[in-house]
Amino acid sequence: MDKDNFVDRCMEHKHALIFVGGIATALIGKKILESKQTKDLAAQAMAKVLTCKSELEESIQDIKDNAEDIHTDAVAEKKDAVVVDTTADKS
Repeated sequence: MDKDNFVDRCMEHKHALIFVGGIATALIGKKILESKQTKDLAAQAMAKVLTCKSELEESIQDIKDNAEDIHTDAVAEKKDAVVVDTTADKS
């Protein structure tokens, strides 16, 4: 049987080959997902994600605190600029 004839015969049954390939992929995928190494890697990845989330939340809180400080200073400066000297002589 030559190569071209083999490919032609396979193409006649391509739906069956796709079905068998899907089953094989599902079985291999199941084995991979159930392995201890995959679970350990997933746990390490989740730990890193949670660490990044925590650090990001801290950074955002620092930015908020700084923005509040800037706003408070700006309000205080505005009030100082508006204060009028009422003790001056009115003659």
